[in-house]
Amino acid sequence: APPAVWHSALTPARRRRLWRRVAEGREPVVVGARSALFLPLAGLGLVILDEEHDPSFKQDEGVCYDARPMARVRARLEGCPLLLVSATPSVESAYRAGAVPGFTPPRERWHHLLLPDRHGGATLPEIQLVDLRRERPPPASWLSPPLREALGACLEAGEQALLFLNRRGYAPLTLCRACGHRLRCPNCSAWLVTHRLKHRLQCHHCGWSRPEPEHCPHCGTVEALVASGPGVERIAEEVRHLLPDARLRIVTSDTVRTAEQAAGLVRAVTAGEVDILVGTQILAKGHHFPALTLVGVVDADLGLSGGDLRAAERSFQLLYQVAGRAGRAQRSGRVLIQTHLPDHPVMQALARGDRHGFLESELAEREASGMPPFGRLAALVLSGRDAEQVRREARRLARTAPRLEGLTVLGPAPAPLALLRGRYRERFLLKAAPEVDLPACLRQWLAGARLPGSVRLRVDVDPQSFL
Repeated sequence: APPAVWHSALTPARRRRLWRRVAEGREPVVVGARSALFLPLAGLGLVILDEEHDPSFKQDEGVCYDARPMARVRARLEGCPLLLVSATPSVESAYRAGAVPGFTPPRERWHHLLLPDRHGGATLPEIQLVDLRRERPPPASWLSPPLREALGACLEAGEQALLFLNRRGYAPLTLCRACGHRLRCPNCSAWLVTHRLKHRLQCHHCGWSRPEPEHCPHCGTVEALVASGPGVERIAEEVRHLLPDARLRIVTSDTVRTAEQAAGLVRAVTAGEVDILVGTQILAKGHHFPALTLVGVVDADLGLSGGDLRAAERSFQLLYQVAGRAGRAQRSGRVLIQTHLPDHPVMQALARGDRHGFLESELAEREASGMPPFGRLAALVLSGRDAEQVRREARRLARTAPRLEGLTVLGPAPAPLALLRGRYRERFLLKAAPEVDLPACLRQWLAGARLPGSVRLRVDVDPQSFL
Protein backbone atom coordinates (compact mmCIF):
# COMPACT_ATOMS: atom_id res chain seq x y z
CA ALA A 1 0.00 0.00 0.00
CA PRO A 2 1.34 3.49 -0.77
CA PRO A 3 2.14 5.62 2.28
CA ALA A 4 -0.27 8.27 3.47
CA VAL A 5 0.94 11.83 2.90
CA TRP A 6 0.34 14.53 5.53
CA HIS A 7 1.13 18.23 5.03
CA SER A 8 -0.38 21.69 5.41
CA ALA A 9 -1.71 21.88 1.83
CA LEU A 10 -4.32 19.17 2.44
CA THR A 11 -7.92 20.35 2.29
CA PRO A 12 -9.84 20.23 5.60
CA ALA A 13 -11.93 17.32 4.32
CA ARG A 14 -8.91 15.26 3.26
CA ARG A 15 -7.20 16.10 6.55
CA ARG A 16 -10.18 14.82 8.56
CA ARG A 17 -10.42 11.62 6.55
CA LEU A 18 -6.70 10.90 6.84
CA TRP A 19 -6.66 11.67 10.57
CA ARG A 20 -9.51 9.18 11.08
CA ARG A 21 -7.79 6.48 9.01
CA VAL A 22 -4.59 6.94 10.99
CA ALA A 23 -6.46 6.78 14.31
CA GLU A 24 -8.18 3.57 13.19
CA GLY A 25 -4.84 1.97 12.29
CA ARG A 26 -5.59 1.75 8.57
CA GLU A 27 -2.45 3.67 7.48
CA PRO A 28 0.67 1.63 8.35
CA VAL A 29 3.09 4.22 6.92
CA VAL A 30 2.75 8.01 7.04
CA VAL A 31 5.11 10.44 5.27
CA GLY A 32 4.58 13.95 6.47
CA ALA A 33 5.86 17.36 7.49
CA ARG A 34 6.67 18.21 11.10
CA SER A 35 3.01 18.26 12.22
CA ALA A 36 2.76 14.54 11.37
CA LEU A 37 4.40 13.94 14.77
CA PHE A 38 1.07 14.78 16.41
CA LEU A 39 -1.01 12.23 14.46
CA PRO A 40 -2.68 9.51 16.60
CA LEU A 41 -0.59 6.67 15.19
CA ALA A 42 -1.46 3.46 17.01
CA GLY A 43 1.38 1.02 17.70
CA LEU A 44 4.07 3.34 16.39
CA GLY A 45 7.18 1.24 15.71
CA LEU A 46 9.65 3.62 14.05
CA VAL A 47 10.15 7.37 13.58
CA ILE A 48 12.46 8.57 10.77
CA LEU A 49 13.55 12.20 10.41
CA ASP A 50 14.97 12.60 6.92
CA GLU A 51 17.36 15.51 6.32
CA GLU A 52 17.47 16.02 10.08
CA HIS A 53 19.77 19.04 9.71
CA ASP A 54 17.12 21.05 7.87
CA PRO A 55 16.15 24.25 9.76
CA SER A 56 12.55 23.94 8.53
CA PHE A 57 11.99 21.36 11.29
CA LYS A 58 11.76 24.41 13.57
CA GLN A 59 8.43 26.29 13.50
CA ASP A 60 9.03 29.97 14.14
CA GLU A 61 5.51 31.28 13.62
CA GLY A 62 2.69 30.81 16.13
CA VAL A 63 3.70 28.18 18.68
CA CYS A 64 7.49 27.79 18.47
CA TYR A 65 8.64 24.19 18.51
CA ASP A 66 11.38 22.05 17.00
CA ALA A 67 10.28 18.75 15.47
CA ARG A 68 13.62 17.08 16.30
CA PRO A 69 13.31 17.11 20.12
CA MET A 70 9.57 16.53 19.69
CA ALA A 71 10.38 13.38 17.70
CA ARG A 72 12.66 12.22 20.51
CA VAL A 73 9.85 12.72 23.00
CA ARG A 74 7.32 10.90 20.80
CA ALA A 75 9.70 7.98 20.22
CA ARG A 76 10.47 7.73 23.94
CA LEU A 77 6.76 7.75 24.84
CA GLU A 78 6.04 5.07 22.24
CA GLY A 79 9.10 3.02 23.16
CA CYS A 80 10.27 2.89 19.53
CA PRO A 81 13.54 3.73 17.72
CA LEU A 82 14.20 7.16 16.24
CA LEU A 83 16.36 7.40 13.12
CA LEU A 84 17.90 10.76 12.19
CA VAL A 85 19.12 10.70 8.59
CA SER A 86 21.36 13.18 6.79
CA ALA A 87 24.41 13.36 4.55
CA THR A 88 25.32 16.53 6.50
CA PRO A 89 24.08 16.01 10.08
CA SER A 90 23.73 19.02 12.32
CA VAL A 91 26.66 19.84 14.57
CA GLU A 92 24.58 19.01 17.64
CA SER A 93 23.52 15.60 16.30
CA ALA A 94 27.04 14.67 15.21
CA TYR A 95 28.33 15.59 18.68
CA ARG A 96 25.66 13.55 20.50
CA ALA A 97 26.31 10.55 18.26
CA GLY A 98 30.04 10.61 19.05
CA ALA A 99 30.79 11.12 15.36
CA VAL A 100 33.41 13.86 15.86
CA PRO A 101 36.86 12.70 17.00
CA GLY A 102 38.26 14.58 19.98
CA PHE A 103 34.87 15.40 21.53
CA THR A 104 33.33 13.20 24.21
CA PRO A 105 29.57 12.88 23.65
CA PRO A 106 27.09 13.36 26.52
CA ARG A 107 26.00 10.43 28.67
CA GLU A 108 22.91 9.77 26.55
CA ARG A 109 25.00 8.80 23.56
CA TRP A 110 23.29 8.02 20.27
CA HIS A 111 24.34 5.26 17.91
CA HIS A 112 26.20 6.39 14.79
CA LEU A 113 25.66 4.49 11.54
CA LEU A 114 27.80 5.60 8.60
CA LEU A 115 27.20 4.91 4.91
CA PRO A 116 30.62 5.79 3.43
CA ASP A 117 29.88 5.08 -0.24
CA ARG A 118 27.46 6.53 -2.78
CA HIS A 119 24.58 4.42 -4.06
CA GLY A 120 25.35 2.26 -7.06
CA GLY A 121 29.10 2.70 -6.83
CA ALA A 122 29.06 6.30 -8.07
CA THR A 123 32.17 8.32 -7.21
CA LEU A 124 32.18 11.63 -5.39
CA PRO A 125 32.50 14.68 -7.66
CA GLU A 126 35.68 16.68 -8.02
CA ILE A 127 35.27 20.00 -6.20
CA GLN A 128 37.20 23.06 -7.37
CA LEU A 129 37.23 26.53 -5.81
CA VAL A 130 37.14 29.44 -8.26
CA ASP A 131 38.79 32.48 -6.64
CA LEU A 132 36.77 35.44 -7.93
CA ARG A 133 39.56 37.81 -6.93
CA ARG A 134 41.65 36.30 -9.73
CA GLU A 135 39.09 34.75 -12.09
CA ARG A 136 36.87 37.77 -12.48
CA PRO A 137 33.67 37.55 -14.53
CA PRO A 138 33.32 39.90 -17.51
CA PRO A 139 31.72 43.32 -16.82
CA ALA A 140 28.01 43.12 -15.85
CA SER A 141 28.31 39.32 -15.62
CA TRP A 142 28.41 36.84 -12.76
CA LEU A 143 29.89 33.68 -14.28
CA SER A 144 33.68 33.41 -14.20
CA PRO A 145 35.71 32.24 -17.22
CA PRO A 146 36.33 28.74 -15.74
CA LEU A 147 32.61 28.24 -15.13
CA ARG A 148 31.71 29.52 -18.59
CA GLU A 149 34.22 27.13 -20.15
CA ALA A 150 32.93 24.21 -18.07
CA LEU A 151 29.33 24.94 -19.10
CA GLY A 152 30.23 24.90 -22.79
CA ALA A 153 32.19 21.64 -22.46
CA CYS A 154 29.35 20.02 -20.49
CA LEU A 155 26.76 20.80 -23.15
CA GLU A 156 29.11 19.78 -25.94
CA ALA A 157 29.42 16.35 -24.27
CA GLY A 158 25.62 16.00 -24.19
CA GLU A 159 25.47 16.27 -20.40
CA GLN A 160 23.42 18.45 -18.05
CA ALA A 161 24.47 21.25 -15.70
CA LEU A 162 23.09 22.95 -12.60
CA LEU A 163 23.82 26.56 -11.66
CA PHE A 164 23.05 27.24 -8.02
CA LEU A 165 22.32 30.61 -6.42
CA ASN A 166 20.23 30.73 -3.28
CA ARG A 167 18.49 33.96 -4.20
CA ARG A 168 15.08 34.15 -5.87
CA GLY A 169 14.08 36.78 -8.40
CA TYR A 170 16.18 38.90 -10.74
CA ALA A 171 18.04 41.16 -8.30
CA PRO A 172 17.96 41.67 -4.50
CA LEU A 173 17.98 45.47 -4.70
CA THR A 174 16.71 48.25 -6.95
CA LEU A 175 18.20 51.72 -6.61
CA CYS A 176 18.08 55.08 -8.37
CA ARG A 177 21.23 56.21 -10.18
CA ALA A 178 20.13 59.84 -9.89
CA CYS A 179 19.50 60.18 -6.13
CA GLY A 180 20.64 56.85 -4.64
CA HIS A 181 17.18 55.98 -3.31
CA ARG A 182 16.70 52.25 -2.58
CA LEU A 183 13.27 50.71 -2.91
CA ARG A 184 12.24 49.03 0.32
CA CYS A 185 9.17 47.33 1.75
CA PRO A 186 6.78 49.66 3.62
CA ASN A 187 6.07 46.90 6.17
CA CYS A 188 9.58 45.48 6.79
CA SER A 189 13.15 46.70 7.13
CA ALA A 190 14.06 44.87 3.93
CA TRP A 191 14.75 45.79 0.31
CA LEU A 192 12.28 44.90 -2.41
CA VAL A 193 13.44 42.10 -4.71
CA THR A 194 13.05 42.57 -8.46
CA HIS A 195 11.12 39.76 -10.19
CA ARG A 196 11.42 40.36 -13.93
CA LEU A 197 9.32 37.31 -14.85
CA LYS A 198 6.39 38.86 -12.95
CA HIS A 199 7.39 42.50 -13.67
CA ARG A 200 7.03 43.22 -9.97
CA LEU A 201 9.04 44.19 -6.90
CA GLN A 202 8.34 41.92 -3.93
CA CYS A 203 9.24 41.64 -0.25
CA HIS A 204 10.34 38.11 0.59
CA HIS A 205 9.41 38.55 4.26
CA CYS A 206 5.80 39.72 4.19
CA GLY A 207 4.85 39.17 0.53
CA TRP A 208 4.00 42.81 -0.22
CA SER A 209 4.56 43.64 -3.88
CA ARG A 210 4.11 46.38 -6.44
CA PRO A 211 4.60 46.72 -10.22
CA GLU A 212 8.04 47.78 -11.41
CA PRO A 213 7.95 51.62 -11.41
CA GLU A 214 8.87 53.63 -14.50
CA HIS A 215 10.44 56.45 -12.45
CA CYS A 216 12.09 56.87 -9.07
CA PRO A 217 9.40 57.30 -6.38
CA HIS A 218 11.75 59.62 -4.45
CA CYS A 219 13.13 62.06 -7.04
CA GLY A 220 10.88 61.29 -10.03
CA THR A 221 13.74 60.67 -12.49
CA VAL A 222 12.67 58.46 -15.41
CA GLU A 223 14.74 55.44 -16.48
CA ALA A 224 17.15 55.86 -13.56
CA LEU A 225 16.23 52.70 -11.61
CA VAL A 226 18.75 49.86 -11.89
CA ALA A 227 18.75 46.32 -10.52
CA SER A 228 21.73 45.64 -8.29
CA GLY A 229 23.16 42.17 -7.67
CA PRO A 230 22.16 38.81 -9.13
CA GLY A 231 19.21 36.52 -8.57
CA VAL A 232 18.49 33.29 -10.43
CA GLU A 233 16.53 35.11 -13.15
CA ARG A 234 19.53 37.32 -13.88
CA ILE A 235 21.86 34.30 -14.02
CA ALA A 236 19.45 32.61 -16.45
CA GLU A 237 19.50 35.76 -18.61
CA GLU A 238 23.31 35.64 -18.72
CA VAL A 239 23.30 31.94 -19.66
CA ARG A 240 20.84 32.60 -22.50
CA HIS A 241 23.20 35.20 -23.95
CA LEU A 242 26.19 32.91 -23.47
CA LEU A 243 24.58 29.69 -24.77
CA PRO A 244 21.54 30.71 -26.82
CA ASP A 245 20.77 27.14 -27.97
CA ALA A 246 20.74 25.66 -24.46
CA ARG A 247 17.41 24.47 -23.09
CA LEU A 248 17.18 26.18 -19.72
CA ARG A 249 14.81 25.93 -16.78
CA ILE A 250 14.59 28.23 -13.73
CA VAL A 251 13.71 26.26 -10.59
CA THR A 252 12.59 28.16 -7.48
CA SER A 253 9.60 28.19 -5.17
CA ASP A 254 8.16 30.86 -7.53
CA THR A 255 8.27 28.59 -10.60
CA VAL A 256 7.63 25.18 -9.00
CA ARG A 257 4.68 25.63 -6.67
CA THR A 258 2.83 22.30 -6.79
CA ALA A 259 3.65 18.59 -6.61
CA GLU A 260 2.51 18.23 -10.24
CA GLN A 261 4.93 20.94 -11.39
CA ALA A 262 7.77 19.29 -9.46
CA ALA A 263 7.00 15.90 -10.99
CA GLY A 264 6.87 17.47 -14.46
CA LEU A 265 10.29 19.06 -13.90
CA VAL A 266 11.82 15.73 -12.84
CA ARG A 267 10.36 13.99 -15.89
CA ALA A 268 11.70 16.68 -18.24
CA VAL A 269 15.22 16.59 -16.80
CA THR A 270 15.35 12.79 -16.67
CA ALA A 271 14.14 12.60 -20.30
CA GLY A 272 16.96 14.92 -21.40
CA GLU A 273 14.64 17.80 -22.32
CA VAL A 274 16.61 20.28 -20.18
CA ASP A 275 20.29 21.20 -20.58
CA ILE A 276 20.84 23.66 -17.75
CA LEU A 277 18.99 24.10 -14.47
CA VAL A 278 19.28 27.46 -12.70
CA GLY A 279 17.86 27.28 -9.22
CA THR A 280 17.87 27.86 -5.49
CA GLN A 281 17.99 25.45 -2.54
CA ILE A 282 14.89 23.68 -3.89
CA LEU A 283 17.40 21.80 -6.10
CA ALA A 284 20.00 21.15 -3.40
CA LYS A 285 18.79 17.77 -2.22
CA GLY A 286 16.54 14.84 -2.99
CA HIS A 287 17.03 14.87 -6.77
CA HIS A 288 18.75 12.17 -8.81
CA PHE A 289 19.53 13.25 -12.38
CA PRO A 290 21.89 10.64 -13.96
CA ALA A 291 23.06 12.91 -16.80
CA LEU A 292 23.80 15.92 -14.58
CA THR A 293 27.60 16.10 -14.30
CA LEU A 294 28.36 19.77 -13.61
CA VAL A 295 27.33 21.95 -10.67
CA GLY A 296 28.31 25.61 -10.60
CA VAL A 297 27.82 27.61 -7.39
CA VAL A 298 27.50 31.24 -8.45
CA ASP A 299 28.00 32.89 -5.02
CA ALA A 300 29.17 30.54 -2.28
CA ASP A 301 29.75 33.42 0.18
CA LEU A 302 26.09 34.39 0.31
CA GLY A 303 25.22 32.57 3.55
CA LEU A 304 28.42 33.21 5.49
CA SER A 305 27.46 36.63 6.85
CA GLY A 306 24.59 37.95 8.91
CA GLY A 307 25.63 37.20 12.51
CA ASP A 308 23.91 33.81 12.61
CA LEU A 309 25.47 31.28 15.00
CA ARG A 310 24.94 28.54 12.41
CA ALA A 311 25.95 30.53 9.30
CA ALA A 312 29.06 28.45 8.63
CA GLU A 313 27.29 25.18 9.41
CA ARG A 314 24.36 25.93 7.12
CA SER A 315 26.60 27.13 4.31
CA PHE A 316 28.64 23.93 4.49
CA GLN A 317 25.50 21.75 4.57
CA LEU A 318 23.84 23.55 1.66
CA LEU A 319 26.91 23.61 -0.57
CA TYR A 320 27.82 19.98 0.27
CA GLN A 321 24.29 18.91 -0.60
CA VAL A 322 24.13 20.82 -3.88
CA ALA A 323 27.57 19.49 -4.84
CA GLY A 324 26.12 16.02 -4.39
CA ARG A 325 23.80 16.51 -7.38
CA ALA A 326 26.77 16.04 -9.76
CA GLY A 327 27.89 12.67 -11.06
CA ARG A 328 25.33 10.44 -9.36
CA ALA A 329 25.46 7.67 -11.97
CA GLN A 330 28.09 6.25 -14.35
CA ARG A 331 29.48 9.63 -15.44
CA SER A 332 31.82 11.39 -13.03
CA GLY A 333 30.85 14.80 -11.70
CA ARG A 334 32.54 18.17 -11.30
CA VAL A 335 31.69 21.08 -9.01
CA LEU A 336 32.93 24.66 -9.43
CA ILE A 337 32.40 26.92 -6.40
CA GLN A 338 32.80 30.65 -7.03
CA THR A 339 33.99 32.50 -3.92
CA HIS A 340 35.81 35.61 -2.78
CA LEU A 341 36.87 33.73 0.38
CA PRO A 342 38.72 30.61 -0.79
CA ASP A 343 40.65 30.40 2.52
CA HIS A 344 37.50 30.31 4.66
CA PRO A 345 37.23 27.07 6.70
CA VAL A 346 33.94 26.20 4.98
CA MET A 347 35.47 26.52 1.50
CA GLN A 348 38.59 24.60 2.46
CA ALA A 349 36.55 21.77 4.00
CA LEU A 350 34.39 21.56 0.87
CA ALA A 351 37.42 21.49 -1.44
CA ARG A 352 38.99 18.67 0.59
CA GLY A 353 35.69 16.82 1.09
CA ASP A 354 36.55 16.94 4.79
CA ARG A 355 33.23 16.87 6.65
CA HIS A 356 34.83 15.64 9.89
CA GLY A 357 37.43 18.39 9.77
CA PHE A 358 34.72 21.02 9.45
CA LEU A 359 32.74 19.54 12.36
CA GLU A 360 35.86 19.50 14.54
CA SER A 361 36.66 23.16 13.90
CA GLU A 362 33.04 24.23 14.33
CA LEU A 363 32.68 22.35 17.64
CA ALA A 364 35.97 23.81 18.90
CA GLU A 365 34.68 27.35 18.23
CA ARG A 366 31.38 26.67 19.94
CA GLU A 367 33.00 25.04 22.95
CA ALA A 368 35.23 28.09 23.41
CA SER A 369 32.23 30.44 23.36
CA GLY A 370 29.77 28.22 25.27
CA MET A 371 27.40 27.96 22.33
CA PRO A 372 25.19 24.92 21.56
CA PRO A 373 25.76 22.04 22.09
CA PHE A 374 27.91 23.27 25.00
CA GLY A 375 25.21 25.61 26.27
CA ARG A 376 21.66 26.70 25.51
CA LEU A 377 20.14 29.79 23.94
CA ALA A 378 16.74 31.42 24.16
CA ALA A 379 15.40 34.42 22.26
CA LEU A 380 12.71 36.83 23.44
CA VAL A 381 11.17 39.13 20.84
CA LEU A 382 8.79 41.96 21.73
CA SER A 383 6.81 43.45 18.84
CA GLY A 384 4.17 46.09 18.30
CA ARG A 385 2.92 48.82 15.96
CA ASP A 386 4.38 51.64 18.10
CA ALA A 387 8.19 51.59 18.01
CA GLU A 388 8.62 53.76 21.12
CA GLN A 389 6.16 51.66 23.14
CA VAL A 390 8.00 48.46 22.18
CA ARG A 391 11.36 49.97 23.21
CA ARG A 392 9.87 51.18 26.50
CA GLU A 393 8.38 47.77 27.36
CA ALA A 394 11.65 46.03 26.42
CA ARG A 395 13.64 48.28 28.77
CA ARG A 396 11.10 47.68 31.54
CA LEU A 397 11.39 43.91 31.05
CA ALA A 398 15.20 44.18 31.10
CA ARG A 399 15.14 45.70 34.60
CA THR A 400 13.72 42.44 35.99
CA ALA A 401 16.02 40.12 34.02
CA PRO A 402 17.51 37.23 36.06
CA ARG A 403 21.07 37.59 37.31
CA LEU A 404 22.53 34.15 37.81
CA GLU A 405 25.97 32.63 37.50
CA GLY A 406 26.22 30.88 34.16
CA LEU A 407 23.43 32.96 32.59
CA THR A 408 24.02 35.93 30.30
CA VAL A 409 21.18 38.18 29.17
CA LEU A 410 21.98 40.25 26.08
CA GLY A 411 19.74 43.12 25.03
CA PRO A 412 17.28 44.54 24.51
CA ALA A 413 18.33 45.66 21.04
CA PRO A 414 16.52 46.09 17.74
CA ALA A 415 16.18 42.74 15.99
CA PRO A 416 18.12 42.33 12.71
CA LEU A 417 14.72 42.66 11.04
CA ALA A 418 13.69 45.60 13.20
CA LEU A 419 10.40 46.01 11.31
CA LEU A 420 8.53 42.92 10.16
CA ARG A 421 4.99 42.88 8.75
CA GLY A 422 4.35 46.34 10.16
CA ARG A 423 5.50 45.50 13.70
CA TYR A 424 8.61 46.95 15.34
CA ARG A 425 10.76 44.37 17.11
CA GLU A 426 13.13 44.42 20.11
CA ARG A 427 15.09 41.32 21.01
CA PHE A 428 16.78 39.63 23.98
CA LEU A 429 19.18 36.72 23.68
CA LEU A 430 19.86 34.51 26.70
CA LYS A 431 22.94 32.27 26.83
CA ALA A 432 23.00 29.62 29.56
CA ALA A 433 25.68 27.19 30.71
CA PRO A 434 24.71 23.48 30.68
CA GLU A 435 24.07 23.41 34.45
CA VAL A 436 21.52 26.26 34.26
CA ASP A 437 17.84 25.32 33.94
CA LEU A 438 17.04 27.82 31.19
CA PRO A 439 13.28 27.10 30.87
CA ALA A 440 12.86 27.51 34.64
CA CYS A 441 14.69 30.84 34.55
CA LEU A 442 12.42 32.04 31.75
CA ARG A 443 9.27 30.96 33.59
CA GLN A 444 10.35 32.74 36.77
CA TRP A 445 11.35 35.91 34.90
CA LEU A 446 8.24 36.18 32.76
CA ALA A 447 5.70 35.12 35.41
CA GLY A 448 5.46 38.69 36.67
CA ALA A 449 5.65 40.38 33.27
CA ARG A 450 2.64 42.55 32.47
CA LEU A 451 2.62 43.76 28.88
CA PRO A 452 -0.04 45.93 27.21
CA GLY A 453 -2.29 44.12 24.76
CA SER A 454 -0.71 45.95 21.83
CA VAL A 455 2.73 44.41 22.53
CA ARG A 456 3.40 40.75 21.86
CA LEU A 457 6.11 38.64 23.46
CA ARG A 458 7.46 35.58 21.66
CA VAL A 459 9.70 33.15 23.52
CA ASP A 460 11.90 30.85 21.44
CA VAL A 461 14.03 28.32 23.30
CA ASP A 462 16.89 26.89 21.21
CA PRO A 463 16.30 29.36 18.34
CA GLN A 464 17.29 28.39 14.82
CA SER A 465 16.73 31.81 13.26
CA PHE A 466 18.41 34.98 14.53
CA LEU A 467 16.45 37.53 12.43
